[in-house]
Order: sequence, then C-alpha cells, then structure tokens
Amino acid sequence: MDDDLIETGEAPRSRYTKLPGKGFFYPDSLDDERAERRAREAIEGCEAVVIADGDADGLACAAMIREAYDAALDVEPFEDAIAARLAEDDEESGGAETDDAESEESDDDPLADAHAESPVGLLSAGPYSIDTALERVEAYADDDIDLFVCDLCPDDYEWIAEPLESLATSTDSIRWFDHHQWDDATAAAVREAGVDLVVGDSDEECTADVTLRSLEYAFDDRWTELAEVTRDHDLWLKEDPRSDDLADYSYWAGAEEYAAVIGAYGVDLPETVRSFVEDRRVEKEARIDLAVDRAVTHEVGDWRVAVTYGRCSQNEVAERLREAGADAAVIVKPAGSASIRGSDDFRHAHEVAGRVNGGGHPQAAGCKPDIYDDMLDYAHHWSTEGQACKRVILAAFEAVAEEVSAEESAAEESAAEESDGDDAGDADE
Repeated sequence: MDDDLIETGEAPRSRYTKLPGKGFFYPDSLDDERAERRAREAIEGCEAVVIADGDADGLACAAMIREAYDAALDVEPFEDAIAARLAEDDEESGGAETDDAESEESDDDPLADAHAESPVGLLSAGPYSIDTALERVEAYADDDIDLFVCDLCPDDYEWIAEPLESLATSTDSIRWFDHHQWDDATAAAVREAGVDLVVGDSDEECTADVTLRSLEYAFDDRWTELAEVTRDHDLWLKEDPRSDDLADYSYWAGAEEYAAVIGAYGVDLPETVRSFVEDRRVEKEARIDLAVDRAVTHEVGDWRVAVTYGRCSQNEVAERLREAGADAAVIVKPAGSASIRGSDDFRHAHEVAGRVNGGGHPQAAGCKPDIYDDMLDYAHHWSTEGQACKRVILAAFEAVAEEVSAEESAAEESAAEESDGDDAGDADE
C-alpha cells in the first residue's frame, strides 16, 4: 500500500478523521510479532511485572509500583526526546495530527529499548487483551516474580483462567488493583485462583487510589496528589484542570515515557511536556468540533441519545453533547469500536455496551460490535460514517430502554399493591 494513502498529508480534516490512524493498517500478524518481542524484552529478568491499562490511571499505577521497587527509569532521556519531537513538529507543522496509537515508541526511536531497562517490566493491555498479556508473562517471566494487574476488568473468568492459574503457581504473588464494576462470580474466581484482588468503589476511586492505599510503601505527598488529579479525570469530576494535562499526555505519549515523567514529576509536568501537550491540543480541539458537528440525536424511550462518528477525543465530545441536552452520547470510531457515555440521569452505559460485545461503567462504557467480517465491511463503515455500527448500538439502547420501562412498571404495580394492602388493613382496623 502506498504510504501516502494512510498518511494525513495535505488531506482535509473532514476526510482523514473518517479513517483510522495508520496503525490500523499495519497487519496484526506483524504487529503481534513485534508486540511479542517487546513483551519478552520487557519481562525477561525482571523481579516484578505490571500489566496495566495504557491510560493515565493504569500508567499511574505502574509508576507507583516502580517507585515502590526503586525501579523508575531516568527521566532525562525522555525529556530530550520530547524536545526533539517538538522541534521536528515545528519544522514539519504536522505534529499535532499524531494519534495515541502512533505515539508509542517505535523501533527507530532513540528510546526504543526503554521498555527493557527497568527491573519492573510494564505491559500495556486493554480489557480484551488481558489473557494475551498474562500468557506473555507466563512464557517469559522468571519464577517467583511479583505480578501486578492494574485498571483492568475481565468480562468473564474463563478466558483468563488458564494463564492466571498457571502464574499463581509460579509467581511469588499476584496482586490485582482495579475500580471497575466486577461480576461477583468473576471476582470470586480470581480470588480463588490465589490472587489478591482489591476493587475500589467505581464512583469514588480510580485505580491509582486503590494502588496507592494497597502497596506497603511510604509514598510521599506528590503521589497522593497524583492519585487525586488522576481520579479527577478518570471519574470525570472535572474540578482540577491539571487532570486534563495528565489525560492528554497519556493519550499522546508512549507508556514508558508517561510512567517515567509522572514518576519523576507527579502532576507538576515540566515545561517541555506542557509545550508538547499544548501543541497537540490544537488538532484535538478541531477534531472535537468536527465530531460534535456530525452528531445526530435520536429519541430512544425517554432518552435523548446523541450519536457521532470520527477520530476524536471521546470524553470531551461526549461532554459537549451532554451539555447540548443529550442523556447519552455514542462516539463511533473509524477502527470499529465505540464509546458510550451517560449523563447523571443515565446510568445504563454498561448495559448497552454489554449487548454489543462490550462493557464498562454505568456512565462510561466501550464496545466493538461483531459486525466486521472483511475489509469491505470496514470500507462501508468508513464511507457511511459507521452506519451499521450506529444501528446495532441504537438497537441495544432500545432493548435496554424496554427493560428499564418494564422494571419501572413492575415496581409501580408492586408499590400500588402494597398501598392497596395497607389501605385494606386500615379499613379492617
């Protein structure tokens, strides 16, 4: 494929935001091969390994664990690399179009070996790749390591059971810190496998909070502040503007870079990093505006559901749509996945996502409907701005709305029957 077809180049934003980032077009077989090699390099010879979500919350946990093990990487080379990126962006005037998937360390990066340098290895994972990460630890870790899993929640125990139970017999300890809503059976099975599972209240804590209070280490105040500011964005409290800096930086930086920088500075990011974040925000804001303009609102039961499409910052788009009166917002991505966000009056996002191959929180969930069989399906997805994906997600909203309506009707009938019974009792007296 001609590189020009998947590079942004001079294409208008209205076109390239309808397509995935160039990493999408990299074959999974090659991507898996590279990921396997990097995982082996990160894991071999380590005294501990952290499997964490690659967002600000998960990576804050990784930084805390490295601090506790005195295993943080030197931050200076990362700062030098950031400064070099900024200089290159100024020359090319195109740096603001970088995506999170494209900002990961590449093999020709001067810090390409950073992932192999700490005695506490770090593997970024998502909720649907926990099993793969566990399998890689099983394959490459020494016996008697400490294993940590942070900010990840499996939908079902069965698909992680084999590697987790094997690791439980070979590791010195497995500790799992999270704040998502766990199925009781899954949580019980993980604990029965020998894992120290700590799940915080998803309405009160982020996983950084859970990790901070669970590790037997005397963290200084900057780590408490880091957890508080991380929570501000992760729970969408939006009371501390610094939380946007952390979230944006984690989105654009590689995992090793983010863990090293916040490990060294906490929430007080150095000037180089702040400049980097501001530079990227120009493009970010333009994409948000475009996604909001594309939104269409649908009436589903008693809910107003705003649905949009594009490569954008999903949380900020959802916030803008809620401010415009939507009870729930759906952001369909060019890669085929979708984010579902709810207002204070809508707490069924995880129920909707659960019907279309996903899950999450009551007010924040994600999914990737199982509707893509070949590249023609993706071509249709891009050219129609996610029409099929939008349709199945709206159908899930309708099904959940019917369930909620039925439950409310049943509750009203039950309350009426109890009231009639009380009235009859009063009459008898």
